[in-house]
Amino acid sequence: MADSTGFLKYERALPPRRPVDVRILDWKDVYLSRQNGEDGVYPVAALRQQAARCMDCGIPFCHHGCPLGNLIPEWNDLARRDDWRDAIERLHATNNFPEFTGKLCPAPCEGSCVLNLQDSPVTIKQIEWEIIDQAFERGHVEPQAPAERTGKKVAVVGSGPAGLAAAQQLTRAGHDVTVYERADKVGGLLRYGIPEFKMEKAVLDRRLDQMRAEGTRFVTGVEVGGSGERDLSAEQLRGEYDAVVVAAGSTIGRDLPAPGRELDGIHLAMEFLPFGNRQALGELDDPPISAKGLDVVIIGGGDTGADCLGTSHRQGARSVTQLEIMPAPPDQRAEGNPWPTYPMIMRISSAHEEGGERLYSVNTERFLGDEQGRVRALVIHEVERVDGRFQKVEGTERELPAQLVLLAMGFTGVQREGLVEALGLEVDGRGNVARDGEFMTTVPGVFVAGDAGRGQSLIVWAIAEGRAAAGAVDSWLTGSSMLPRPVTPTAVALR
Repeated sequence: MADSTGFLKYERALPPRRPVDVRILDWKDVYLSRQNGEDGVYPVAALRQQAARCMDCGIPFCHHGCPLGNLIPEWNDLARRDDWRDAIERLHATNNFPEFTGKLCPAPCEGSCVLNLQDSPVTIKQIEWEIIDQAFERGHVEPQAPAERTGKKVAVVGSGPAGLAAAQQLTRAGHDVTVYERADKVGGLLRYGIPEFKMEKAVLDRRLDQMRAEGTRFVTGVEVGGSGERDLSAEQLRGEYDAVVVAAGSTIGRDLPAPGRELDGIHLAMEFLPFGNRQALGELDDPPISAKGLDVVIIGGGDTGADCLGTSHRQGARSVTQLEIMPAPPDQRAEGNPWPTYPMIMRISSAHEEGGERLYSVNTERFLGDEQGRVRALVIHEVERVDGRFQKVEGTERELPAQLVLLAMGFTGVQREGLVEALGLEVDGRGNVARDGEFMTTVPGVFVAGDAGRGQSLIVWAIAEGRAAAGAVDSWLTGSSMLPRPVTPTAVALR
């Protein structure tokens, strides 16, 4: 049973981040790590004390916040007891990739933790990361090849977290699975969207090695429904495979059609971030879009904006300003945001620690250019909410210098050209691939999982949907399935 007094004996504590003046000089993880041979790493004994803070509640509200249904109190206590083999067994029972969520998930489980009633939740995310890190170090992560093969062939289009989760589950169920990725390497946004300082790609690669050993096949540089010489037509795809899982993500970035948008130097975030990742991985010395020596303005205050911020710091930006049309969130939960809902409060990410200015309640009116047709400034003004709508505060216009503007305002849906149109898939009013309660699209045998069907969301939801879609595919191919089904689209709509 849990340590019944652990939450009284130990205060919440997180591992140290590397000093700002050191970490902005490279692309390595912002946290100290044993893998990098750094001193001052969070000791395992301290992590076990943090795990002892878990009360093993009679009603574990952390489950309410976790789309994967992670058995959090169980593996918290196993970590407390130094039982790392059983801990990873319980963690892997619900989550194929705890190293991804341990690094990248915003931890809605911690928002729902009973201790968060006092703003001091269990460090669930850090415990999760330690369990999987210990598992890899101790050799507890081994290939799980299926005992029997079904003879059924499944194609997964897209190698982000949803596609990888679906592929691993279906491979373990005995199907022959091929994952198609249009980029030159596997991983989707995990590879070229998430910056190296948030998750080093060695973390991704070690998991891909396991999947290859289990029998999953990866094909890169191929766009399904594309017209290139190496691309695969929809007809070839349907002819060769018994089922298809579309996990292509929500990749159409939200644009800002303000006057001057056509000027050079204004880019969507996902035009900028992949070059930064390639630079971090040594694939590019001089990226075609770089913040070096420039005044950078990032429009959008979410995680993607923070990724642009940290990347700009490491590329040597002269200044960075992040704009958000919404007002600044409160330091504590507002009255309409009670526990155990996710706390909508002010957060300071590692990138914000590194510098830059954050402006709230501002709107971009237009972009100004120089004689060469390149952006030189933004005209912004303050806004206020009146009857639920943003209105300009007269007399607040001002120019903000910028030679690079990055639009990080989210995504509006799946790309229609190519795969979706070639397969004849219907798209709903929100720009996502339409599906039923079994993840089936309007085309029999074609399923959809992750952001492509759900819309832009969290990595933990992508993995949950990939696992659930795999169960639906397995059942459709064989008549029944032993694969777990953590979520359904219907359940998603109710969450």
